[in-house]
Amino acid sequence: MPGTQGRALEVDTPLVVDLDGTLLRSDLLFETAVAFIRGRPLQVFRLFTWLLQGKALLKQRLALGTNIDVALLPYDAAVIAYIQARRQHGRRVILATASHETLANQIAAHLQMFDQVWASDGKTNLSAHRKRDLLVSHYGEGGFDYIGNSRDDLCIWKVSRKAIVASPLAGVERAARAQGNVEQVIKSTSSRRSAWYKALRLHQWLKNTLIFVPLLAAHQVQSMQLLLDGLLAFLCFGLCASSVYLLNDLLDLADDRHHRSKRERPFASGQLPIESGLLVIPLLLAAAFALAAIMLPWQFAAVLAAYYLLTLVYSLYLKRHMAVDVIVLAMLYTTRILAGAAAFQLPLTFWILAFSMFLFLSLALVKRYAELCDARLCEATGKTRGRGYYPGDLDMIASLGASSGNLAVMVLALYIHEGATVALYQHPHVIWLACPLLLFWITRIWMLTHRGQMNEDPVVFAIRDRISQGIGFLFLLVFWIAA
Repeated sequence: MPGTQGRALEVDTPLVVDLDGTLLRSDLLFETAVAFIRGRPLQVFRLFTWLLQGKALLKQRLALGTNIDVALLPYDAAVIAYIQARRQHGRRVILATASHETLANQIAAHLQMFDQVWASDGKTNLSAHRKRDLLVSHYGEGGFDYIGNSRDDLCIWKVSRKAIVASPLAGVERAARAQGNVEQVIKSTSSRRSAWYKALRLHQWLKNTLIFVPLLAAHQVQSMQLLLDGLLAFLCFGLCASSVYLLNDLLDLADDRHHRSKRERPFASGQLPIESGLLVIPLLLAAAFALAAIMLPWQFAAVLAAYYLLTLVYSLYLKRHMAVDVIVLAMLYTTRILAGAAAFQLPLTFWILAFSMFLFLSLALVKRYAELCDARLCEATGKTRGRGYYPGDLDMIASLGASSGNLAVMVLALYIHEGATVALYQHPHVIWLACPLLLFWITRIWMLTHRGQMNEDPVVFAIRDRISQGIGFLFLLVFWIAA
């Protein structure tokens, strides 16, 4: 019977599956490269040395020199479902990948879906024509079906019996269909646009409004030129900060995949390819510094460079060290105020710097407290992954955070009696009303955090929260009346 013969042919034809970008919503070359950079940032030059000796050697060195948890990698559920459905009908499934054989075998052992594995070794990079020739030599032309996703797979689809296109890159689906043997296209359901919005953390740009603090403190808000400079500084800082967020996400891939919510971040979940992030990071950074160099004072560019270097050191080293991490976070918040002063060419007083350091240290501790609460909910008892804290540190962190917030209130109270304050404000004693407002806000933030209701960056929360907005309005109103 024709139908029976067709089903028999289907069962006898092996299904060959590509790994990077197909079964896996990522690329192991870039996964291992990022892991290597995080573990040994001062040896990044070795990547280029190995690459000059061949891509196969580079993949081998990275595979053997890093520790990738294959169980946490972002696999494509639709591709896995497709494979499992064919296995249930008795088909042999082959994993053929350009990734190194060490990782390919680990993935095969984890998924338990493959009858055989073909992969790169230290001498041969099994991609494109090399993979095609290997498959044809073993199964014959038209003797296998193939699932792939990239232009490198076009030559393989051409000699396969049926082509299955999974999450195709731009233009690949059309080129594959032109060859006439496409059986199915498995498309990704995620939106690249929304993924980029999340990855760039555009909502976090709200933090950059701190740039305008020196302008408010100097009572220069009426100057249109300074406001324009502030908007340019805001844009520069936003571009630079977004490049930092991308870098952080790439360096934190392993840690994020262990976290119950961070595992959904665009790079950790495979919604965005790592190589795209590596390309966009320098572009954002170049745009930020080019705009700063052309349009703003050199002092602003210097502060921006200091901010970036500090975030780089923080991402690579300091974020995993107790106490140092929160102090650096407070400094990074305060750097935005310093950048504003540099952009506006306005002096900063001791009082603003002291107030901001204590306040932002309190908020940095809020962030750590919230993370530890998450760890406690997951019944973790050891050190939080990627951090220098244990769930048992919660009480101490709360004590330090509340104390730091109250110190910010004390600095504000002392500022009222400063000689410069009396000269700057007509009614300086009105500023006393700001103290209970700030006390209430800090207390509320810590109470919400203690109750597990702080699920994001506290500064972003404050800008979005209606009550915080009201407190902020009253706070500014007090200073306006005092002026």
